[in-house]
Amino acid sequence: MTYDSDRIEALLDEGVRDKVYPGAVWAVGDATGIHAQGTTGVLDPDEPDVPMRSDTVFDAASLTKILAVWSSIGALWEDGTLDLDQPLGTFWPEVTGHPLGAVTARQLLTHTAGVPLRAQLKNLYGTNPDDIRRGVLHEQLHRPPGEAVEYTDRAALILGYLAEHLSGKRLDQLAGERTWQPLGMRCTRFGPLPDETAALCAPTELDQDTDTHLKGTAHDFSARLLGGVCGIAGVFTIVDDLGAFLRYMLDASTSLVPVGFGTAWTSRSLSLQTGKLQPARGLFWHPAPGSTTEQNIWVHYGFTGTGMWISPTRGRWAVLLTNKLYYTRDREPLADVRNAFRELAFR
Repeated sequence: MTYDSDRIEALLDEGVRDKVYPGAVWAVGDATGIHAQGTTGVLDPDEPDVPMRSDTVFDAASLTKILAVWSSIGALWEDGTLDLDQPLGTFWPEVTGHPLGAVTARQLLTHTAGVPLRAQLKNLYGTNPDDIRRGVLHEQLHRPPGEAVEYTDRAALILGYLAEHLSGKRLDQLAGERTWQPLGMRCTRFGPLPDETAALCAPTELDQDTDTHLKGTAHDFSARLLGGVCGIAGVFTIVDDLGAFLRYMLDASTSLVPVGFGTAWTSRSLSLQTGKLQPARGLFWHPAPGSTTEQNIWVHYGFTGTGMWISPTRGRWAVLLTNKLYYTRDREPLADVRNAFRELAFR
């Protein structure tokens, strides 16, 4: 493998000095494991003597869409339980006769379903989880399915509900049984985290209600509204667990026990699924900004400052975990760091 650990460390150290994030944890590896990793900065600027550690727990934010929803939908597809191209209304009674009934799982996975672009769950449906579910599944579409690629959190929320319907299990139980436990991802779970685990968690944004930074409780409001478990966000994880997940994606033989999804699901997901529509998408994954088709690097980000990349062509993966949301919601500074990190990790 070719990568430059010294330049990666210098890049991420500079991000700490520039207050892009308080700290970061990173790793680069292949199907055999981690080949380089490191940490920089502190867990919490209010505690400058507590460094970021390799086992720091991070609010994964939208990486939940991959770790819980994408993996679970893949398991149901590989089981033959789910046809990606069958309109949802033909087999899911909750959406039959409603606009969502004309949408397919593939369209949700490629963000081409035309569902509303913003969650706005409390404003539209209140705080009762059953009312929210009913409202989301019965909502009017934003535009006709298949017309445009528009990223929306609702796609993952709906697919999480679908996975629960088809499996008869809650999303946290399904993801745990089919993916996290078989892969030995012992520190990956939905929050809120117990106090002893929350103490190891990187804090995110300041909570106006408590005047403290969120720590062990999901930053995403929809996840908190729904009790911590939903398809949008809510998972907490560590770099080693993400390494195990990405290793398996590169080579399914790395798992000694059966995992819900396999090589067929990974191959299909890490390939163009949106035709001539832009921006290009696979199934939940998308080509890494600034990368070439030949490099075949796919990525998914989390709003809190998390990200993971994978390239089947290069046989490599990379993870960068930060708690940039501690300082700001501004995306641009971290976007620059992410792109530079990806270039160094996939040289």
